[in-house]
Amino acid sequence: MAVAPRLAADKRTTKWVECGVGAVGEAVGRGLARWRGAALPIVQCALSAGLAWLVATLVIGHLHPFFAPIAAVVSLGVSLGQRLRRVGELVVGVSVGVGVGDALISWIGSGPWQIALVVALAMSAAVLLDGGSVIALQAGSSAVLVATLLPPSAGGGFDRMIDALTGGLVGLAVAALIPANPVTVAQRQLKALTNTLSLALRNIAEALDEKDAVKAAGVLAELRTSQTAIDDYKAALQTGSEIAKIAPIRWRSKDELRRYQTAAGPVDYAIRNTRVLARRTMAALKADERIPDGVPGVLKEYADAVDCLKGELEKGKEPKQTREAVRDAARALTARRLGGDGFSSKVVLAQIRSVAVDLLQATGLSRSEAMEALPPLSPPAGSKDPLEASEPARDREDRSGRTQRP
Repeated sequence: MAVAPRLAADKRTTKWVECGVGAVGEAVGRGLARWRGAALPIVQCALSAGLAWLVATLVIGHLHPFFAPIAAVVSLGVSLGQRLRRVGELVVGVSVGVGVGDALISWIGSGPWQIALVVALAMSAAVLLDGGSVIALQAGSSAVLVATLLPPSAGGGFDRMIDALTGGLVGLAVAALIPANPVTVAQRQLKALTNTLSLALRNIAEALDEKDAVKAAGVLAELRTSQTAIDDYKAALQTGSEIAKIAPIRWRSKDELRRYQTAAGPVDYAIRNTRVLARRTMAALKADERIPDGVPGVLKEYADAVDCLKGELEKGKEPKQTREAVRDAARALTARRLGGDGFSSKVVLAQIRSVAVDLLQATGLSRSEAMEALPPLSPPAGSKDPLEASEPARDREDRSGRTQRP
């Protein structure tokens, strides 16, 4: 009689074990994915630290070049970016920290209050010299080392400054010889950004189709968290530009990277305008304002154009298909003589046009060229055919005999 409860307990235990193993497997998988993304920077930091110590001891002749490997690691950093400035900040920070530490510790001795005083003065001096966080932190940490592990008698401040400069230069050299692919860095971040934009446009279209104000509010809430993705993309472009400058084998990436840089600002504006679009869509639906039936279709075409932009940039192509897709969507919107019967619906239509301008600029057009490429909002004087008004003006690059934009 006790067999059945025991079997049930065994099944529950087995289920718990399986759930636990599954959760551990997922956590390990996420950790490995993060490690793969940071593997190259980790290798760069490890190699730079070892080489910096080697150069400082064998070439320069310092017995304990503590600051050389530290400077190498900090100048690279797992997050990358702004390495040239970081090397300068390291040298200045170490110099300030060591200078203040050497001057005061030999005079006032070492102890808790002496350490606190030295760190406060070193960081204050660094902040007065420059607002960079690396300078202040390096000055404080250098002062602590001088006050505790490396007293003034263990070596001169000038030697430590040389060690910091050596480590920074070794870090730059390793970054130049073993660089990441700057285009891949930009592609990864742009993919996240364009996915956010295209999904938002599709969800707004669905909210309009379903007349669901709650869904529009959800899109708005999601877009309000998109600033991190925008900042990550701009940081990736800055990192990629730096890699293309200092790494000879990546010099050829400059032209392809320039297209991603061209798209950065307009895609940012497109997301901001889509955020306004979501807010006014929510307001229009709550107020039961009439929004023309063609609007959801246009938004879906815009979403397709955003996906096309991502694909063309990944293939290293000039985004001509994206340009045409946006023009076609805008032409359809105007040809139907869409209008709204309330304030929010009118703002929705205005924002749709603003998003079109942003997307055209992301393809490489200037603002004036993007405005010229869109159909006019009202028919030209004397026009009898409403479709004539919706035919977009062809911009200069589409005229025969003109050189295509890069």
